[in-house]
Amino acid sequence: MPRDLAQPADLDGLNARFAGNPQGALRFALSGALGRVALVSSFGAESAVLLHMAAQIDRQVPVLFIDTLMLFPETLDYHQALAGLLGLGNIQRLTPDRVALFQQDPDASLHRANPDSCCHLRKTLVLERALAGFDGWVSGRKRYQTSQRAELALFEREEASERIKINPLAGFDAPALADYFERHALPRHSLVARGYPSIGCAPCTGPAAPGEHPRAGRWRGKGKEECGIHIVDGRVVRQGGA
Repeated sequence: MPRDLAQPADLDGLNARFAGNPQGALRFALSGALGRVALVSSFGAESAVLLHMAAQIDRQVPVLFIDTLMLFPETLDYHQALAGLLGLGNIQRLTPDRVALFQQDPDASLHRANPDSCCHLRKTLVLERALAGFDGWVSGRKRYQTSQRAELALFEREEASERIKINPLAGFDAPALADYFERHALPRHSLVARGYPSIGCAPCTGPAAPGEHPRAGRWRGKGKEECGIHIVDGRVVRQGGA
């Protein structure tokens, strides 16, 4: 039974209850107890793990896929392949507003001059619109990915929107992810084999050299770790993205 949304969820209690139980946390999140919840996926290098978990619970879960119109063709192919393999029947492919793109990035070069503004235009605004009808959303973030995510909780609340954000894979590291891929015979994104352990938009993503951090190829040389759709230290990371 859905909770009374006028009463805030006990996030400390949920974090204690589901500690070490990512599948349980996700099942609870998708049960309706937190209201309407969507899963947000980039269909990137590690996305198959969370999508597979969700498919075991509810193949009609709303999956929000932001197509920035600058993704690798391989990512679009992977999106189609995983959707069919996992039987996910409610994937919503979202794109930036065409008028806004024409006004703010007519020649698709904004990522060179101001990558934060580009992410804001092509990702953050798109997701904000898509989440308007939801009480919470599920992300695939993990603590090991960046310093900003090191203290990531399973359940957190976005201060700006009051939505609940669920991070079932927060405690996963690279070996745990690899083990999950192997145990469930999940296909990898084709760019992983070409040295891309983390995959975003094509202009701002490159391979990582052996021994480098997995996200070293993202926004290389820009001093940037996040695209702007996530909360960090209680605020939206949106540098220069007005």
